[in-house]
This record gives sequence, structure tokens and C-alpha cells, in this order.
Amino acid sequence: MYGILLSCGLIVVACILAGRLSQRLGVPALLLFMGLGMLCGSDGLFKIPFSDFAIAEQICSVALIFIMFYGGFGTRWDAARPIAGKAVTLSTLGVVLTALLTALFCRFALGFSPLESFLTGAVISSTDAASVFSILRSKRLGLKYNTASLLEVESGSNDPASYMLTAVALSLLGVGETGSVVWMVAAQILFGVGLGLGVALLSILVLRRLKLADGLDAIFTVGAALLSFALPAVLGGNGYLGAYLAGIVVGNAKIPNKVGLVHFFDGITGLAQILLFFLLGLLSFPRQMVQVLPSAAGIALFLTFIVRPAVVFALLAPFRCPPRQCLVISWAGLRGAASIVFAIMAVASGAAIGYDLFHVVFCVCLLSVAVQGSLLPLVARRLDMVDDDEDSVSRTFNDYQDQRQLHLTRFQVDERHPWAGKRVRECHLPADALVVMLRRGSENLIPNGDTVIRPGDLLVLSTPVYEDEGGVSLREIPVEEHRAWIGRPIKDLGIPPQVLIILVRRADGTTVVPKGGTVIQRGDTLVVNDLEG
Repeated sequence: MYGILLSCGLIVVACILAGRLSQRLGVPALLLFMGLGMLCGSDGLFKIPFSDFAIAEQICSVALIFIMFYGGFGTRWDAARPIAGKAVTLSTLGVVLTALLTALFCRFALGFSPLESFLTGAVISSTDAASVFSILRSKRLGLKYNTASLLEVESGSNDPASYMLTAVALSLLGVGETGSVVWMVAAQILFGVGLGLGVALLSILVLRRLKLADGLDAIFTVGAALLSFALPAVLGGNGYLGAYLAGIVVGNAKIPNKVGLVHFFDGITGLAQILLFFLLGLLSFPRQMVQVLPSAAGIALFLTFIVRPAVVFALLAPFRCPPRQCLVISWAGLRGAASIVFAIMAVASGAAIGYDLFHVVFCVCLLSVAVQGSLLPLVARRLDMVDDDEDSVSRTFNDYQDQRQLHLTRFQVDERHPWAGKRVRECHLPADALVVMLRRGSENLIPNGDTVIRPGDLLVLSTPVYEDEGGVSLREIPVEEHRAWIGRPIKDLGIPPQVLIILVRRADGTTVVPKGGTVIQRGDTLVVNDLEG
């Protein structure tokens, strides 16, 4: 027992250090986690014997539950709404088309049987949330046109579709759930959606009514995450879909101690990712990967340069996305943990598969994360898709600033601003406001009362958070509903005095704090405070 605990502790510490090292090397941390697993495995340096696919499936499935739940929990729906249509299209139709096209390649280029080809396409049809999140966040990679948000929502929501296709493929192979494929698909969707939402709503009610002590609320939410997966799965539903939807609903609800829950799930999801990728590496045999490398490389190349671009350009054409955005989205279609977990599930099911599915999929994912993941920042820059003005690539994800005691606001000081040329103590700041940072060019300054504010300075102010007691009623108004407003300044719109436009969201994803002279453009969405509701 002590030896096992010692090994686990050393592995976790080694993975954390590898994560820090990955930032210097410019490679995804998850790739190093898999590398450590391979180093410790039967073919590696430490020769830890592990080849039990049934146990691996159970452990990896539990880890994937928390990754899926927290992927939904962190999605800020009001920010995700503008790109939700594109993301859902890619995570549903995109997954199906990817599976079918990959199956055709496996059938006619590699000679797999029809059902084996479909199983391979189904297993590898989803992009990997953990890999995409890790790369975008570690590189602080803000992308134009809300592309980072689209990628995060797509990659976080497409695993349920891939799981459903894998279950259908296994059913056709005579293992797992058998019976009508139509009913199987319907049950996966109905039970997954219904029970996932039901668990979420009950969880919100409990968290609000009982006001559990710090720590107990986190434990309760862990139980809710497990129930949102297990209840649909027991009845033949899609447990991953249930967990993801439950995470979205709970994460976007007003519940106590949300900040504490975020920190808790940050930690538990990080541990789940370390465990998942290390275990996948541990389960692999590099000597067997050499044998399947030609097939895996062929699938990886076909996916990267044919299937993913074709699917992305075809499905995003109705949304009129710029070609360079489609190219970045195509390159960011990384394959990863979920695909390998579904391959483990297929092997553990006992299906008669005439080739080494696990190592083929593992090798494809390894190549995808290593090549596409490492080159993603370079590709984005070469296509001029990096937005240096983006505050964070996590804009779509909940930062839960509404739960903090302080609110940070930034604004630029121009030559006409009344504070230009004055010392901070000479500015008439509200009693509860404080200038916490001043950016001058590329230099960040911590100001004091004698700091002189110059034109061009960017100020960051902190103020207490407003506790909403019903006085603010925010809603969105698409400009398409009021076409007569297009091309006119706000002051000429004739808006009632009880309605105030507080934000203008442009079609390209940028936001504008409006003034009377701000001109409304086609595709704008207005965020207003309407006292009449």
C-alpha cells in the first residue's frame, strides 16, 4: 500500500512539474502527461505492468465525467449564445460527417471491414476539449471573431455525439446495447437531456434552499455531477450529454459560493486530466504503436487536411464565417482523451475487432496533439487571427466576477478627458473607488495619489460589486428587430427614458460602451437596462 501511495504522489508531482516545463518547451502539457505514462509503462523505463482495459475504462470514464461537467459548468451562456449555433452545428452534424468520411477512408484506403471502419470513425470523430482548453489558455491565445469561444464550446460539447455513434457501432457489432438503432439514438438524447436537466434543476434548488456550508456544497455538486451521468446511463441515455447539460445549467444559475465551487472543480478537473492522460500513456505499448504507425499516420493526415477542413467549411458556410477563421477552426480540430477512452470502451466490450484499435487511435491522438497542438499558435498568427486586444481567451467561460466583492473597470484617458494632466488625488473619484493599475504604453504602474495621469494612459478602477435587488433588468435587443436604427446614432433613436443602452456587441464579437454619438451598425446586439422589464 505504501508503495502505491508513494508512486501516486511521485506521479502527480512529476505531472505538475511537466506542466510547468511544457510552457517553456512550447508543447501541450497533456502531451507530456501521456509521455510520462508511456515512460512508466511496460515498454518504458519503470516497467509498471498495466494492461487491464476494463479497469482503465472505468477510471477514465469517471475522469471524463468531471471534465465534461466542468466544461459545461464553466460556460457562460450569455457570452456563448452568439456562437452557440455554429458550435452546436459542428458538435453534432460535424461529428457525424467526420465519422462517416473517416469510415470511408478506413474502408477503401486501409481495407478495414465496413463495421470496423464505422467504429473507427465514430471513436475518433470528436475534438478534444482538454487539449484545446490547455493550449488556448496556456498560450493566452485570444482569437478574432470569437473563435476561441467557438472552439471551446464545440470541443466541450461534441463528446456526447461521438459517444452515441460509438454505442451505435458497438451495437451493430453485436455488443453493448442491442436492438433498434433508432430507439437507441432517441433514448440517448431523451434520457440524456431530460435527466441531465432534471438533476441540474434539483441541485440548484438544494444549493439555494439549504445553503450548505463551504465544502459540503462542493461534495454535493460532485454527487450531482455523478448523478447527471449515471441516471441517464442506467436507462440507456447519454450520460456524457446529461453531465454536460447539467454543468451548463448549474454553472449559469445564481447559487451560493460559486467562487469556491469554481476553485474546487478547477483542482479536481486538473487532477482528472492528469490521471486520464497519464493512464492512457501507461496503458499503451510503444512497440505496438510502431506496427500501426502507417495506418494511424494516414488517418491523422486525412483527418487534418481533408475531413476537418471540408466539414468546417461546409457547415460554417451558411454562417458566412471568414475563410481564415474556418482555417484556424480546421487546424484546431485536435483529437485526444475522449477518443482514446471510447477506443478503450470498444476494446473492453469484447467486440470482434480485427486490428489494434486502441493503439491506432492512441497514435492518431498523439500525432494530433503533438503536431496540431504545438503549431496552433503559429498557424493563428500566420493567418492574422490573433487578437491582441482580447482580455482573455476564456471570455466565453465563467470568471464569476459577479460573485466577487470587487469589480474591475478599465478605460482609456484621452486628451479631452477631465483627468488628463491631473494627479490621482486631484480626480473626483467616488468614495469606494480606487485606481489599482495604470498602463502607460507597455509599462504597468501601481499608482499613488501623486501619480500624474497622462493622455493615452489606460486606468483600471476597482469598485464594490452591485448586489442586484431587482433594480437592474438586462436584456438583449438584436438590431435586426429594429432595422430603422441601422446607421443612426443612439441619441437619435428615440429610446424611452426608462431604457438605457449599456453595451453594444458588434457582429465581429467586439464590444462597445456606447455614447450618444455611437452609430448603430448592421448585426449589432444592444444590451439594455429596461426598468419596465
